[in-house]
Order: sequence, then structure tokens, then C-alpha cells
Amino acid sequence: MGRLFGTDGVRGVANSELTPELAFKLGKAGGHVLSKSTKNDKPLFIIGKDTRLSGDMLEDALSAGITAVGGNVIKVGILPTPAIAYLVRVYNADAGVVISASHNPFEYNGIKFFNDEGFKLDDEIEDDIEDIILRDIDVNSHITGDKLGKCLDADNDAAQRYVDFLTETIDIDLTGVKIVMDCANGAAYKVARMTYEKLGADITVIGNEPNGININRKCGSTHPESLQAEVVRRGALIGLAYDGDADRLIAVDELGRIIDGDKLICICAKMMKDKGLLKDDLVTATVMSNLGFHKYMEAMGCKVEVTGVGDRYVLESMLKTGCLIGGEQSGHIIFLNHTTTGDGILSSLQLMQAVMNSGKKPSELADEIEIFPQVLKNARVKNENKSKYTKDADIQQAIAEIEAKMEGQGRVLIRPSGTEPLVRVMLEGQDVEYITQLAEGLAKLITKRFG
Repeated sequence: MGRLFGTDGVRGVANSELTPELAFKLGKAGGHVLSKSTKNDKPLFIIGKDTRLSGDMLEDALSAGITAVGGNVIKVGILPTPAIAYLVRVYNADAGVVISASHNPFEYNGIKFFNDEGFKLDDEIEDDIEDIILRDIDVNSHITGDKLGKCLDADNDAAQRYVDFLTETIDIDLTGVKIVMDCANGAAYKVARMTYEKLGADITVIGNEPNGININRKCGSTHPESLQAEVVRRGALIGLAYDGDADRLIAVDELGRIIDGDKLICICAKMMKDKGLLKDDLVTATVMSNLGFHKYMEAMGCKVEVTGVGDRYVLESMLKTGCLIGGEQSGHIIFLNHTTTGDGILSSLQLMQAVMNSGKKPSELADEIEIFPQVLKNARVKNENKSKYTKDADIQQAIAEIEAKMEGQGRVLIRPSGTEPLVRVMLEGQDVEYITQLAEGLAKLITKRFG
């Protein structure tokens, strides 16, 4: 068995790769490691899940593992990932656990932990949990009798507490504002409606009839086509699309055009700067953020801290620098002045505040940011050669020549795939045909050298 934890918890096909046996072991090991400095009589764990069919199976196995090492469990049911990060602090729990595979198809599922402050676990803590599982260390045989944990009754108002928190992050009136939202048949299907109804919006909700197998299917932030059509059909001001666990947001303007994560961060960062809330005029983004994003930030007088791909790297950087907003093109945006992780509903509220404060239409705000076309080509290489391009003189010369040809109006990004024998070649520029030709040539060169 290889490393269990990926960039966002443990994931796999439910009952095949992510089995109830593995969930039980994760519950035991995670319960043991995360309860070492408990604040309660018995360690307390909050468990939430999305709408996948396999959620019940994994929830029960995980709960059994936690209670086997003496931990108590509160099951709060179907709620977004960021709701669990918030509720950990509300319930003064030792940790939170989310059962979800985010934007992936329904047959997949995942388990990810939050610490007692609502942050995702450090690598070292994940390694400790993994070590117990891989070495089959006994952490529970001595826990018998009254030392065992139990499942506690959840408050009926867990969802309402989260909704109240969300609405307190903005100070605008949305009475009568026409909004369409797509909840991906996932974890936001109740609380997103509750949030916007509390604010008085005139809402239409799609993707809100989960049946266990339709999460993310032709809906949500990865498939916004239905939302685009519905926004135009209803003459709405804006459309809001979440993913399966509602930690991402993709928006649609009143013309039916997509506003991706790069543009969302730009719009919200400008609002924060105008209000004097953008600490040190700093924004965090990944290496995949568009050149147009960087040019907009530069024109706004802001600095951009660039990280590797993945929201955990964005968060790590933000915690080090004190930056208050950061995220990815995918729509995973962190507002560190409000919460500890990406939150699609919270992001949508910040976007609505920016729109209402500006007095402009979403399309007008989005059009202020020029997004450069991106072309991605894969170079197939031997697995052991994925990083050798960095020291190859011919390839480095080819990159330098491409950058010179684009004269500051484009860029080259090359990175090895984390899961496949590929090197990904991404070019940005204003002429799609031209940068496609350049990207294909560079990919062929890398394949020829290291394939």
C-alpha cells in the first residue's frame, strides 16, 4: 500500500479503494492522533458528508473507528466541507471529518480531517495517522468498558448556525435580486437556499435534487452549461455554481458568460482594497493563474504571492504572509479574514457584496479583467524523466526563445504531472493559433528528449 493521503485527504472508488475497512482504520488512527491534547472529557469529533450513496457506509465505519479509541462523535449530516471546518470551532471539538470527493463523480468518495482550529492537517500529522495504519499499530485494544466513545445527538440547528455565520460576513440587502444557483446535487443543496432566502433574494435553484448518484453529473461548477442557460432565460443578475462539497464557486454573469476563479479573486480583491481591508495589498494565487490576472493586480497596485497548484499550498502561504485572500482558477477561494478554508457559498456572498457595492453589472466587473487564452499540451515521457527538462540546455533555450517571441504578452509554464508519465506544457498569449503551434513544438521536443 502506497501513501494514503493525497493533496486533499484520502480518496478512491468507494468500497473498492476507499473501503469501510480503511475508513474504520482512518477513524481509529485519526481519533488516536488528533485526541492527544483533548479539551473535553472525551475527544470530540464532528462528522459531515455530501450526498453520495457511499456516504452512509463510510460514516458508520469511520464513527466505529473513532469510538473504538474512546472518541465521541457528532454526526451533523449533509453539509458543505467548509461548514464542518466552522462547526469544529462552534462545538469546541478536537477535530472535524468530511466524507466527500468534492467535484469527482459519485462512485468516488474521500475522507479528510480538520484540526481543532478548522484547518486542514499538516503533512506531519497525516504522516502520523498513515504510519499507524501502514504499520498496523494497535491503538485501541486497551480501550474497553467506560473508556469507549459513543455517537452523540447532533443539534438540529447545526445548518442554521452555519447559515447565520455566512450571512454575518456581508452587510448588503439582496431583497428582490434575481439569482440562479446550481448546487451540483451536492452538499449545498439545502444551506445555499437557506442563506440566500434569509437575505431576501429572489432565487431559482437547480441541481438541488440529490439521489445519491447524480452529484456533479452535468451540473455544478465543473458543468455550468445548464446554469448559463437558466440565468439568461430568467433574466437573472447572476448565476452561482458550487461543486459537490461546496468549497468552490464558479459564477455566471447576466449575459450567461462564465466568471472563473481568477476573475472572482480580482473582483473581490478590488472590493477589499477599496474598503481598506486588503492587508499589505497582497493576494495569493497558484502558478496556473492567468497572465491577465497578474496584469490586473499590477495595475491595481497589488502584489501576488505565487504558490504551487493546490489550495493547501495557497493556505500555507497565506498563513505565513498574513494575506487575506487567495485561491485558484477552479474557484477554490480562501477569505482568511472570515474562515479557514475555501467556501463556495461564502465566496458567492463576497462576490454579491462586490457587485452590489460597485453599482455595476457582473459582466462589467468581469470585463475589466482581460484573460489571456491558455493552451495546454502534454509531453509523454518516461516516469523517471519527468523533471529532467529543467536541466536540459536545448529545452531551456527553446523556452527562452518562445518568451522572447511573446515580448511580455504571454508566458510559458511547464510542470510534471503528479499522477501520470507526462510533462504539461502551458502557454498563454493573445493569438490562440500561434501559442498552440508553439506549445505543440515544445511538447514534441520534450517527448523527443525524454520519452
